[in-house]
Amino acid sequence: MQEPVVGENMGRPRKPFDKREEQVVSEAFTRYRFGARMLEVVIRKVFKIRISHNRIHMYLKAADLAHEDPQKKKRRKWVRYEREHSLSAGHIDWHESGWSELKVCAIIDDASRMILAGGEFKNANTENSKLVVNQLVERYWWLCPMREIIMDHGAEFGAHRIHEDGKWDSDFKKHLERHGIKPILAKVKHPQTNGKLERWFGEYQRHRLAFSSFEEFRDWYNNRPH
Repeated sequence: MQEPVVGENMGRPRKPFDKREEQVVSEAFTRYRFGARMLEVVIRKVFKIRISHNRIHMYLKAADLAHEDPQKKKRRKWVRYEREHSLSAGHIDWHESGWSELKVCAIIDDASRMILAGGEFKNANTENSKLVVNQLVERYWWLCPMREIIMDHGAEFGAHRIHEDGKWDSDFKKHLERHGIKPILAKVKHPQTNGKLERWFGEYQRHRLAFSSFEEFRDWYNNRPH
């Protein structure tokens, strides 16, 4: 009799594909468009069935609805920060979709992760950046003005003309200050500062084409379970 080799065929046997589970995962994803971890909670509460997020991820990958992300497997060298109160700080940035000539600009709330303002434009420039800020003011200033907005050194914000002493000036910066908003520049070559908005751009890239307009997509994102 041959002795078993240590390290081979160890552990619990892998459970094969289950058609019922596959159907539930597909229906849940179509309705909510979440990743595996959030779908695990939704499926347990809505469909009254327990499927681990690892198995959900397996079904999503099989249907080409999810992919491995090597960046998520790396150990982070920074500590995530998050404001305690909504409208205390927001992030603004631009993104090119790749499937359209339109560019998207958005402001995300640091605490709630809601998209407070945004739109799709033909050009990424200062004037359109100011329009997004105006949208923010019109919607939320009656409730509470936002104290700070964090941005990168993009030319759309005029933040690429920074002096050696760290000071900078631009039409966009003055526009923020007129509304009582303190502009904060992110650290150079450190996209993690605006990581919450970068994460949302990933959701935009993945799900935007499932909706007929930017506003429809934004409302779906803001009002789905978080």
